[in-house]
Amino acid sequence: QVQLMETGGGLGQPGGSLRLSCAASGSWSRINAMGWYRQAPGKERELVATSISGGNTNYVDSVKGRFTISSDNAKNMVYLQMNSLKPEDTAVYYCNCNAKISRFSGNYDYWGQGTQVTVSA
Repeated sequence: QVQLMETGGGLGQPGGSLRLSCAASGSWSRINAMGWYRQAPGKERELVATSISGGNTNYVDSVKGRFTISSDNAKNMVYLQMNSLKPEDTAVYYCNCNAKISRFSGNYDYWGQGTQVTVSA
């Protein structure tokens, strides 16, 4: 099983910056990818950014050039640096991990509890 704990978030100003962190703990055979999703009120959860094992990263178009995902594999951490914040970035942000738990298991998705990001003047 994989447990994910997010920290960071809170209130940010338009044009400002916030940084989210996510720590993975538990046991696994292999982490395939870690990433961030967000869900705004009344909207579906959407992918924000992913960091795939091997180094590839992907971003939703609305955050490209503003957000940066990074990871520290030695610490089992993933980060989301959010710059040039906009009010439309307001949402609950969830850390996600896709992992293979054991040699004989499939791949599973795990989620953090979510952290609120509010962008407002």
